Amino acid sequence: MSMKKKFENAINNRYEFVILFDVENGNPNGDPDAGNMPRVDAETGHGLVTDVCIKRKIRNYVQLIKEGCEGYKIFIKDVLNDKLESAYDTLGIPKKTKKTDEIRVAKEFMCRNYFDVRTFGAVMSTGDAPCGVVRGPVQINFAKSIDPIATQEITITRMAITNQKDAAKGETEMGKKSFVPYALYKAEGFVSAKLAQDVTGFSDDDLELLWEAIIKMFEHDHSAARGKMIVRKLIVFKHGSALGNAPSHTLFERVIVSKKNKDVPARQYSDYDVKIIRDNMPSGVTVDEKI
Repeated sequence: MSMKKKFENAINNRYEFVILFDVENGNPNGDPDAGNMPRVDAETGHGLVTDVCIKRKIRNYVQLIKEGCEGYKIFIKDVLNDKLESAYDTLGIPKKTKKTDEIRVAKEFMCRNYFDVRTFGAVMSTGDAPCGVVRGPVQINFAKSIDPIATQEITITRMAITNQKDAAKGETEMGKKSFVPYALYKAEGFVSAKLAQDVTGFSDDDLELLWEAIIKMFEHDHSAARGKMIVRKLIVFKHGSALGNAPSHTLFERVIVSKKNKDVPARQYSDYDVKIIRDNMPSGVTVDEKI
């Protein structure tokens, strides 16, 4: 087998990145198993935001600015099997095929045409038009708040009544709203050049779009439930090779976030210090503050 990489336009460098974002008077990621209260680590009280939630914001941004652009469709939305069958129809592959080569061609088609498949990967082995399973080069961990969060719940009223029967009672409808007064969250992510080269073809252009989408992922996704959410920092560690020049955890540990006054609850981003240790950086690794 040739050692030449499969996708010529794929990225050549490994990356790790750190995202810092905050929420003010909002619910960044409700837990349906807990009445949609903000997600929290039951043992430590730290707030959590799932990787699925973060990737949804990235997908939404890419869909918004790249709608209609070739190669930038979004797979994880609407009916998934319809997209797989559309790929088979375009390629002229018969449904329910068992041929490995045909499934491989369909998988490569999905990687070329769908940004999120090319980026995060996808399970596409369902239905009558299987396109295989793709392990994406970009992976993101759960975000965790720097400090334990103070989850609150308030009662709200709705002046408009749903139906005539309730209107006749003359009662105002009541409800609950859960929120976090303030919290700063940290998420860590990885970009594998080898998976980009061998599996999906994730390119430098895709990488720049990913950084842009992370920085702006809350700008077009505002809602009353989520309050004010802002990406405060995107710190990127770039390796000088595809396999990397240092363990990821040693780079993540170089980003230190601490509260200035531990005796006072944080209520804004300026209540924290963010420090990046740049001294004695591992050979072949550079750090870039995108924001």
